[in-house]
Amino acid sequence: MTVEALPANQPETFYRGAGRIAGFRTVPALPDRPEDWVGSVTTRFGLAPSGLSTLADGRVLAEAIAADPRWWLGPERTDTGVLVKLLDAGQRLPLHVHPDRRFANAHLASPYGKTEAWVIVSARPGAYVHLGFARDVTSDELAGWVSGQQTGPMLEATNKVPVAAGDAILCPAGLPHAIGDGILLVEVQEPTDFSVLLEYEGFGLTDGHLGLGYDLALQCVDRGAWTPQRIAGLRGEDRLLPAAADEFFTARRLRGGGRLDQGFSVLVVVAGQGRLTGEKDDLRVRRGDTLLVPYAAGPLHLDGQVEVIRLAAGYSARTLSMSTVPGLT
Repeated sequence: MTVEALPANQPETFYRGAGRIAGFRTVPALPDRPEDWVGSVTTRFGLAPSGLSTLADGRVLAEAIAADPRWWLGPERTDTGVLVKLLDAGQRLPLHVHPDRRFANAHLASPYGKTEAWVIVSARPGAYVHLGFARDVTSDELAGWVSGQQTGPMLEATNKVPVAAGDAILCPAGLPHAIGDGILLVEVQEPTDFSVLLEYEGFGLTDGHLGLGYDLALQCVDRGAWTPQRIAGLRGEDRLLPAAADEFFTARRLRGGGRLDQGFSVLVVVAGQGRLTGEKDDLRVRRGDTLLVPYAAGPLHLDGQVEVIRLAAGYSARTLSMSTVPGLT
C-alpha cells in the first residue's frame, strides 16, 4: 500500500471549535480543537514544529518527504506546494487578510503567500462569510479601524456572503475575510501560516501584524470595492473553483467511477463510502477519512457511493523552492 490514511493533526489556536471535526473524522480527534492540518509540512507561524503532520507509523511527514522526495512528489516537484485543513468555526473568526507572494517574498522571506479556498462540508441555516470590502476603503480609514479595534465599522464595510454545504469559494491573497460561525469546511491554501489580523481584541490577542508592525502589514490589504459580480467570480461554474485558483492549487470533486491521475495529493472523503484502488493500493474509504496520495501510487480509481475532494498544488508551485519557505523542511 502506498496511500496513507492520516491521523488527526490539531494544533492549538485562538478561536473555538464546536466539535464538528471530531464528529466528522473516522479517527480519534479532539472535540475542542477547530482545525485539523491534513498532510501538512507547514508549521504555525513562530511556533514550529506545531502544525507538522505525523504519519500513522510515527514519522514526521516533512522528514519522510525530504528523505525520498521523488517517491512522494515525483520528478518535477521539490515541495508539496499546498496546505489542506479541516476548519470548524465554533464562533465567527476575526476579520483578517493573507499577504500575496510579492509581499511575502519582500517582507517574510517566502516565495509563497496565502491564497486559499473553502469547500463547505456543512453549514447551519443562514451561515455566511465576510468577503472583501463592499466599497473602497482609504488607508487612513483602515488604519483607524485597526488601531482603535473598531470591529463594527469594519464588518459593516464588508460583503456578507451566504454559504451552504457543497459551495466552494476562492479567497485571493489580500482580500479581507472572516468565516462565520456554524461552518465545517475543507480549506486548501498555499503552504504558509501568514495572517494579518484586522481585529484581535475580542479573541484574547494583543496584535496580529506578523511582527512587521501595522504600518507595513496593512499594505498587503486589498482596500478596493468588491461588487456582487466580482464576488460571484470567486465561485466555479462548471468546476469546483474558478480558473484563477489554478496557479495556486487545484480542487476537484470526485465520485464513484472517477479516476485520479498520478500525482501527489490530499484526499478528504466528504460523503458516503467506497473503495480506492490502484496497482499498489486497495482500501475502503468513508466519510471523514483524510488520505495522502504519493506520486508513487500511480493512477487510482474510485468506486462506490462516495464523494471525495482531491487537493493538490497549482501549476506555478513547481517553480518555487521548498528550502526557502518558512516552516518547510
